[in-house]
Amino acid sequence: MSLLEIESLRGGYGEVDILQDIDLKVDGNEIVTLAGTNGSGKSTLVKALTGLLPRWTGRIAFEGRDLKLTSAEQRIAIGISYVPQVANVFPSLTIAENLDVMEGVTNRDQRIAEAYERFPALAARRKSRASSLSGGERQQLAFARAMLANPRLMVLDEPTANLSVALVSQVLGMVADLRGAGIAVLLVEQRARQALAISDRGYIMDNGSVVLSGPAKDLLADERMAELYLGHQI
Repeated sequence: MSLLEIESLRGGYGEVDILQDIDLKVDGNEIVTLAGTNGSGKSTLVKALTGLLPRWTGRIAFEGRDLKLTSAEQRIAIGISYVPQVANVFPSLTIAENLDVMEGVTNRDQRIAEAYERFPALAARRKSRASSLSGGERQQLAFARAMLANPRLMVLDEPTANLSVALVSQVLGMVADLRGAGIAVLLVEQRARQALAISDRGYIMDNGSVVLSGPAKDLLADERMAELYLGHQI
């Protein structure tokens, strides 16, 4: 049984289905990239997975548990953490306050201490407001917040968006390190080449459907996929 199983997923907004029979899985301690151009349906799929899509059919199961009637808050409690592309920290709060306000955290003091140990740059600036952080530091804080809930799966929505080339490598290194922490990752990325390079498997979406899937190394070597869906991204 996979950690996350999505089967025949359809859904969207109003009467329009954006997602067309999506099948996807993430195994424990695995990094899986979900790539595709803008408008391919990636964000809609993430909303379904995290409990934010108003209408969907099919099956989403986490550790064998059907999530049809599970709220977004309950999904966090059972082990699914979500880091959105924007609004993933509170800019007016300090680093320490951003961590302190997380709800539903057991062994809070220990978990926060572990976050500072994992991200020492945050520990050194714990009294600084999040608005003063660099793009890389802000993502460190977003990761630290998500990890406080002790997740088994982290869903990362475009974590390298609007970052410099150097910071892209830093953030993807942080993603790769999650595997060592025993956390599986569904990585939604437009920088598909770099994302697949740290991944075990990948799915490529187009027009609401999965059009290619397989081991990451095979997708990187697929000339058709590279031409149609990866372009010349660095």
